[in-house]
Amino acid sequence: MSEEKKNNIPIEDGNEAEEKAGKEAAEEAEEKAEAEETEDKGAEASEESKEKAEEQAEDAAGEKKEDEPSAEEQESERYMRLMAEFQNFKRRAAKEKTDIHAFANERIVNDLLPVLDNFERALGGEAEASENEELKNYAKGMQLIFEQLKAALEKAGVKEIEALGEDFDPNVHNAVMTEQTEEYEDGKVSKVMQKGYKLNDKVVRPSMVAVNKKS
Repeated sequence: MSEEKKNNIPIEDGNEAEEKAGKEAAEEAEEKAEAEETEDKGAEASEESKEKAEEQAEDAAGEKKEDEPSAEEQESERYMRLMAEFQNFKRRAAKEKTDIHAFANERIVNDLLPVLDNFERALGGEAEASENEELKNYAKGMQLIFEQLKAALEKAGVKEIEALGEDFDPNVHNAVMTEQTEEYEDGKVSKVMQKGYKLNDKVVRPSMVAVNKKS
């Protein structure tokens, strides 16, 4: 082999190595570029997601703010609530005042009802039927006092409860017995043992009655 051929062999090997190294470098550079591009895309996507999340948070905060009443609205609502409570208080106070005036006499009325009963018993008609003029005059005087007492009680709001011949009403009648009579229909009050009274439409004493009950 000549000297020239010997010298050419290593030159060719060197060129091949250089080409190989160049290719490898180009491939590495391409891979690096692709990796950087992928990173950039990932960063962009992450940034977009972050911006979208921030926008959604801002929208939600804005909607919540819109739903919440303003300080002016809150103050107005508080004022309206206080006014309603005050009106309720005024109504309650007025009712209590009216009740005090209406039923202030209830205690004394209850004390006077037995007196009224005794007057009625005493004026049962025996004195007036007597032929004794003095006794008759005495009975008439008692009758006038009785009428005066009844008038005073009526003026104070006392009213007798209707009972005899009326339908039995447990709200105003106290049935102590039942009886059978043809004079009244079934379920009617047939006898009054003690009169009942109301004070300004409030029952202060129910009527003590007997109720007709047909078999």
